[in-house]
Amino acid sequence: SLNRWFGSWAVRRAMRAAGIKRAILWFVVPHPAFLLDAIASELVVYYCIDDYAAHPGVDIDRITACDGMLTRRADHVFVASSVLFAAKRAINPATTLSPHGVDAAMFARAQHVDTPIPAAAQGLGKPVIGYFGLIGEWTDLDLIVWLAEQRPQWKFLLIGHAKVDVARIARVANVLMAGPQPYESLPGWAKAFDVAIMPYRQNRWVQGSNPLKLREYLATGKPVVSVPMPEAERFRHLVSVAPDREAFLAAIERALNEDTVARRDERLAAVREMSWDYRVSETIKVVHDAFRNRAARKS
Repeated sequence: SLNRWFGSWAVRRAMRAAGIKRAILWFVVPHPAFLLDAIASELVVYYCIDDYAAHPGVDIDRITACDGMLTRRADHVFVASSVLFAAKRAINPATTLSPHGVDAAMFARAQHVDTPIPAAAQGLGKPVIGYFGLIGEWTDLDLIVWLAEQRPQWKFLLIGHAKVDVARIARVANVLMAGPQPYESLPGWAKAFDVAIMPYRQNRWVQGSNPLKLREYLATGKPVVSVPMPEAERFRHLVSVAPDREAFLAAIERALNEDTVARRDERLAAVREMSWDYRVSETIKVVHDAFRNRAARKS
């Protein structure tokens, strides 16, 4: 109750300070759904990029209730994955599938001869199996350890902040944990990759998610191997989807032995037009139309 009161007061105070008299409430997480009744608004947008109730450690019942309230009462709902789209549209017909964008030009620098490879990734030998992104409870560390043990001659390069204990994987001789790195440096790290991997656990959160790194990997031009998930299936003509660890290992080997320049160019071309600028302009148009429709209903 205290959080709800203080949260409402803080938002109203910020609105006054900014001179906001006519508000659009734009939610990107379900937790502050109580603001629906606390803040006067002319439009409500819910931009849902995850199955939030499936996140580890959350109050499932509370988050499910907040998510449901926002989905029902929003003037427009955006979702980032096809799985979420079907579920949300069944509740609110004003739902739009809006996948993540990608800075394709930046990540394409992984193919440029003048892009430097960070010192820690130099001299690793070949091949290098790479991953960048947050390392959390959804990351299948057992899979990575098993792959590294099966192919001790390969190097596994993991870039990103670890939210879980990674001591066991860090002890594996052919695994290099590079830790978090500046976003702008990722094309240089990816340049060292021979294959990029998406080693996730099979759970509800993964099945409902749309990892941004999928498009970022494709924008580097590197071969991609992923566990089964709906968003990877959408790019199955470009991404190797492996149902188990043996298939994952075999898919990496095929990528190492059979990839071609033509396949690389296909991956680069597939995401070239999926820019953030395009996503923003598309979203603003939908919100503008929703605002106009609500105003017409009121009149």
